Amino acid sequence: MERTGIFKGDDPFTIARSWLAEAEATEVNDPNAIALATVDEAGLPDVRMVLLKEIAAESFVFYTNYTSVKGREIEASGKAAFVMHWKSLRRQIRVRGTVTREEGRVADDYYRSRSLTSRLGAWASRQSQPLSSREALMAEVAKVTVTKGPIPSRPPFWGGFRITPLEIEFWADGAFRLHDRFRWSRIGGGDVEGGEKVASGSGDWTVLRLNP
Repeated sequence: MERTGIFKGDDPFTIARSWLAEAEATEVNDPNAIALATVDEAGLPDVRMVLLKEIAAESFVFYTNYTSVKGREIEASGKAAFVMHWKSLRRQIRVRGTVTREEGRVADDYYRSRSLTSRLGAWASRQSQPLSSREALMAEVAKVTVTKGPIPSRPPFWGGFRITPLEIEFWADGAFRLHDRFRWSRIGGGDVEGGEKVASGSGDWTVLRLNP
């Protein structure tokens, strides 16, 4: 199986970073936006847009309130999926995998890099919980501004989630809707029969070309 052009490479995370870099030059808003999917305790799917903050050596990282609906669902299942779609490039990346918290120094450093208003907002918002009015939220922001000061610490209920993929699929638009799709699966993480075996710094993978 030959992978050329935008699909070429021995590490899916390197390919993903390359695609994201291209998107940053073409997408008008939030090229790092992902549609993040989780499930509740009854198995009912839930999805929302969040911003991906890092494509690391072996994982994808985003940040949120741990007490939010998505935070609670991730903690309960330990799994999540997302799709990253770029309309301008006519490409997308799909990821499924296991999730762990990203806390400590890495989360602290990212929190400090955010604007002061965003840092204070993280303290003020009881994410996903009922809100009586916009005015009530702004009043809470004002209170937090006074109590936390100009250098607020990271809230204990706010931090990162690191998705370690079992599967990554790269998709690109093709003529006559005959799209190109390549699915990377970790050994033991999916149907790998007949695929191309790839060993990289991020682990052992099998790559399959899929029908559009």
